Amino acid sequence: MKRIVTVQDISCVGKCSLTVALPIISAMGTEAAVLPTAVLSTHTMFKGFTFCDLTDEIEPIVAHWKKENMDFDAVYTGYLGSARQIALTKDLISKFKGDNTLVLVDPAMADGGRMYTGFEKSFALEMATLCSVADIIVPNLTEASFMLGEEYVAEGYDEEYIKGMLKKLTALGCKTAVITGVSFEKDKLGVMSYDSESGEYFSYFRERIPESFHGTGDVFASTFLGALMRERSVGDSLKIATDFTVECIKATLGNPQERKYGVNFEEEIPYLVSRMDK
Repeated sequence: MKRIVTVQDISCVGKCSLTVALPIISAMGTEAAVLPTAVLSTHTMFKGFTFCDLTDEIEPIVAHWKKENMDFDAVYTGYLGSARQIALTKDLISKFKGDNTLVLVDPAMADGGRMYTGFEKSFALEMATLCSVADIIVPNLTEASFMLGEEYVAEGYDEEYIKGMLKKLTALGCKTAVITGVSFEKDKLGVMSYDSESGEYFSYFRERIPESFHGTGDVFASTFLGALMRERSVGDSLKIATDFTVECIKATLGNPQERKYGVNFEEEIPYLVSRMDK
């Protein structure tokens, strides 16, 4: 069985970050080790949440793993709360990346043209340095724009514009760049990727659902990695991740009281498992 390690925060209640990554990747047949960067009582859409920073625990944990000669088939990073956490994560990657270790970076820090609370735009340039040591990165359109030092364009762009952004993202140092939340038609939303070694682009779109939920990016990235660990191609993995995310959103639309927690991905785990068996 393959083993990955994912580096991001955990909310005790709420469906995002490690609370999403651990069950999804495990259900897809890969062992998921975790390196929590912070513990929150709830995710940040709730008011008055508590926050415990675990930055000082990262180095001792990594040192222990090295002493035990542990290895990982992939390193997957999500929300990181500071430049120091980015630096520590880059150190972890340098210690554990082997010839066959995949590094996937989800630069979770912005959406809808704005940085998340607590971040300045300059943080995007720090995140870009982490993307430079990744094999695959999965920013949304806002994150891609900010890491490239460009203005966010919400709509009215065309395929050539996204292709240009993807090429610029791979110039940061990663082999493959994926941009999520791409739309060339009003009623379609999806992803587009670029492989800098083959020069090939890939895109996949589903119907646009006019609702937004906390944690869907984490659902997408975790599913994407889970499929890659099962030897699916990047294109197939993007399809699986997109479809699963859409199904999770649909499963939540009829439960308005649940929406503040995130999407009901648990209900759709059987769909995901059956999809992986095909």
